[in-house]
Amino acid sequence: MIRAYKFLMRPTVGQQAALGGMLRDHCSLYNGALQERRDAYRHTSKASIKYGQQSAQLKDIRAFDPERQGRWSFSSQQATLRRLDKAFQAFFKRVKAGRTPGYPRFRGVSWFDTVDFPRDGDGCRWDSTPHDPVTRVRLQGVGHVKVNQHRAVVGKAKTVSVKREGRKWYVVLTAELPQPEPLPTTGSVVGIDLGIASFLTTSSGGHVANPRHACKAAAKLEVAQQALSRFPRRKAKDRTRNHQRAVDKVAQLHGKVRRQRLDHAHKTALSLVREHDVIAHEDLKIRNMSKAPAPRPDPEQPGAFLPNGAAAKTGLNRSIADAGWGVFLAILNAKAESAGREVMAVDPRNTSRACPECGHTAKENRPTQEKFHCLSCGHRAHADVVGATNVLRAGLVRRDANQA
Repeated sequence: MIRAYKFLMRPTVGQQAALGGMLRDHCSLYNGALQERRDAYRHTSKASIKYGQQSAQLKDIRAFDPERQGRWSFSSQQATLRRLDKAFQAFFKRVKAGRTPGYPRFRGVSWFDTVDFPRDGDGCRWDSTPHDPVTRVRLQGVGHVKVNQHRAVVGKAKTVSVKREGRKWYVVLTAELPQPEPLPTTGSVVGIDLGIASFLTTSSGGHVANPRHACKAAAKLEVAQQALSRFPRRKAKDRTRNHQRAVDKVAQLHGKVRRQRLDHAHKTALSLVREHDVIAHEDLKIRNMSKAPAPRPDPEQPGAFLPNGAAAKTGLNRSIADAGWGVFLAILNAKAESAGREVMAVDPRNTSRACPECGHTAKENRPTQEKFHCLSCGHRAHADVVGATNVLRAGLVRRDANQA
């Protein structure tokens, strides 16, 4: 299996400038390749250019501009071109599927924050010797950069990526390692119901509170955004020091919220994986759940619209994004795979409306957000516990069907 490791880098002032130059030059290469594809489609009988054709031009590009393109790793530049090619493949896939396509866009310097090295030893070298207290990563054109390695890397490093987040730099490794030993079985199964009032509720009646990190930081973010709005929009190289401080403050607050959300997701997923052999959850379509409501034209007044609940839906969408269900489920699946646990996604329809005692399903069974009262048999319980119980039962049925 493949495992990723992310470590904080400690570059010097000169190395920071070199890392910034590496991102700018790779961004320029990305935008140039995108412009070439656009021009070919518009002016050459809609002919498309593939990755192989653009990769073959790299040698000439490096020779023509040795100061900006010639000093960086050839393989990392190929990875940047592959990145553009994947964007076009995803674009054409969305077109064929009939979805909103979203044509690949040019990237600003602040939008292009990652450079990939497809293989350790080709333009980069992960240097982690057991007897050296200082870990370094060598990057072509940058040098040996110190790394704060807070945990050991199991397996051999396969790929290396350099990522910028605000004013911090990170190195991301992927390592291939054999399938780890599964955790001892506990004989416990659980269903979980994700929500807003509680982050999740288990079928056994346990509740995990929703931390609402973004909501707690909303006041500070509002002040920082207001301070930033006083400055006119400018490119990064044209910003004053006060403008840059305002930009960094907003990025710092958003980064803190993101790290808090990740920390909560990791800890919650780890506790579930350690305590249960089988975990069932709802197969939530989060993107569909957070869509804005469609406008309602007023038939009596052309050009006017009726209230459609957009304000309330905006608040709900903000709460869904703050909860971070998608991130949590991705982490849960990754940890379960490493621990030898089984995670199943089941259809969420009517899980909170069906009675776990008699099976009666009706919208009226859930009179409020928290209460469940079956109109057929009179069963009463917490609505989220009922939902988690139904999710667990559906997961066990699916597991038995797969085993059969």
